[in-house]
Amino acid sequence: MLPSHDRFKYSGIKSRPKFAWPDNKRLAVYIAVNIEHFPYGVQCGVDLDRQTQPWSQRSWLWREYGNRIGEWRLIELFDELKLNVGVIVNTENYEHCPDLIQAHRDRGDEMIAHGRSNAERQIEMDERTEKKMIDEVTASMKKADGKRPQGWLSPYLTPSLVTTDLLVQAGYSYVLDWGICDEQPFWVSSRTKPILAVPYPIELNDQPAIAYRHNSANEYCDMLVENFDEMLRRSADTPLVCAISLHSFIMGQPFRLARLRKALAHILSYRDQVWFTLPGEVARHYRRLPENQQLHP
Repeated sequence: MLPSHDRFKYSGIKSRPKFAWPDNKRLAVYIAVNIEHFPYGVQCGVDLDRQTQPWSQRSWLWREYGNRIGEWRLIELFDELKLNVGVIVNTENYEHCPDLIQAHRDRGDEMIAHGRSNAERQIEMDERTEKKMIDEVTASMKKADGKRPQGWLSPYLTPSLVTTDLLVQAGYSYVLDWGICDEQPFWVSSRTKPILAVPYPIELNDQPAIAYRHNSANEYCDMLVENFDEMLRRSADTPLVCAISLHSFIMGQPFRLARLRKALAHILSYRDQVWFTLPGEVARHYRRLPENQQLHP
């Protein structure tokens, strides 16, 4: 038998309990935007068309475009579409560009913890260092936002073997790290009690699509539309979560933003059939379902 994480068992989509989203809707859709900030002069972060070896000023400046320009344009688009989003944010941005974070706060968007900086990867930390970082991030966001974050995504999706245990200990109610393997929420075991995994996309994440696979803006947005259409069809049998992940420095570029507007307009034309929501709301609704409708470890 191969080594296992022992946090949850295999579960095929066809054999699971049936449930429904609010108003008996079958498909939940959320959009998350990633806002990042790196220390200057430190080797970190993928660049659009090359590996950042060694440190690259242009890679740092690409993220800074997202903070100075791209995310503001995305906010305008979300305002235009009357759409709230999840904000997956490094806490370094709270000090670096506080007015940008305040703009999301004023919109009522959900702030989701994403470490201090994507330059720090939890998989490279010992347990004591990681716990200190998680506690610092949690306290910082609670002080700035007036409430503690409920959700966590590890920087660069690189959690350690004990990240799940530490998040439960720190009081988080859901985690996105495990959610890339599913289209429904499910419970994940920890040292003390389970934590809910909420779906999070790899295929519909603009960074791997555009920076790694070199999909064009048209190709990426076609993927959004076709994935949504197919999931809406499939959700008639089984309730699903369609998650879309954007980065301010990627989809905030004008030529991509124009194409994104068209894709989101198509998706939002199904407002009467689809629950447009936030990751935290997905977690809250699922947690309130009867026990026999939830997928337990």
